Amino acid sequence: MGAAVEKSLHEIGNGVFAYTQLPGSWGWSNAGLITDGAESLLVDTLFDEKITAEMLATMRRATPAAKRIDRVVNTHGNGDHCYGNSLVADAQIIGTVGCLEDLRESPASRNRLLMRAGRVVRALGPAARVIGRVLDAVGIHKLSHLAEASELALPLFEQFDFSCETVLPNRTFRDELKLKVGDKEVVLMELGPAHTSGDAVVWIPGDKTLFTGDILFKDAHPVVWQGPVSNWITGLHQLLQMDIETIVPGHGPLTDKSGLREILHYLEVLSGEARKRYNAGMTVEEAIIDIRLSEFDRWLDAERMYTNVHTLYRDFRGDNTQPDVLAMFAGMSRMRKRMRKHN
Repeated sequence: MGAAVEKSLHEIGNGVFAYTQLPGSWGWSNAGLITDGAESLLVDTLFDEKITAEMLATMRRATPAAKRIDRVVNTHGNGDHCYGNSLVADAQIIGTVGCLEDLRESPASRNRLLMRAGRVVRALGPAARVIGRVLDAVGIHKLSHLAEASELALPLFEQFDFSCETVLPNRTFRDELKLKVGDKEVVLMELGPAHTSGDAVVWIPGDKTLFTGDILFKDAHPVVWQGPVSNWITGLHQLLQMDIETIVPGHGPLTDKSGLREILHYLEVLSGEARKRYNAGMTVEEAIIDIRLSEFDRWLDAERMYTNVHTLYRDFRGDNTQPDVLAMFAGMSRMRKRMRKHN
């Protein structure tokens, strides 16, 4: 089992609620509920049916408007923001086109199979690494990647149940979509591709409240699966110009615009450090080992820098190919072991 998770429902005011799962590491995302009168809109579901059901029960105890969820917005297509959709399958489920495509490519069944394969590899023990090295020599890397990735992923994700049916968004949009929840205006804004292929935020102008999805990780290293990072930076600048007081990040505690400034600073610093090493001719692996981000030492999940530097190098090359997620988890696993060794 992983570290204890503190789950809380926060009443922001005027019928708006945030649900947090702190400290917000891998898989433990935030969600929200927007209500006016009897109408409701749920911002994201969670990583499996059990924890989504727990969240919905908490919301229903807090407000009658949560008894029936009318609409759901998935801020992006990662499972920790979508796999609980099966519990609200009768609702209108809204996401960007990129969100739909990402979720279609990575259903819960895929996670279930990868976890099962990881357990088999773990049971093989050292033999898996020997076989992996033999296969690596002839250009077959999956087993080796799986063996390394499992060392990180199994402890993080074994506590989740991926046996749920994956329910896709049934309404998509691009750029912007304005909705009404009762008399309350809600604006969906697409800022991706950035963290994923189709990231969106949910803004309630009248309440000066923003749900960011994973455009904001609070007190944790973000993970840049898709990029380009420049899009993410541009999106953060756009959000900083808006009339916002309360921000619900995709992971971590509630914040305000200071949270946006922190992650903007992180992305700018890392981009600059990666660019210097790219221009100097360092390989991506050399750059990852060489970069030091000591000012972010208190942030969770520093191993994500491995994926982020890979994404930045693809950006610098103008390479639009999709990342090999298994290889990225394998690399993050190696990086986490290096960090523990040096601490």
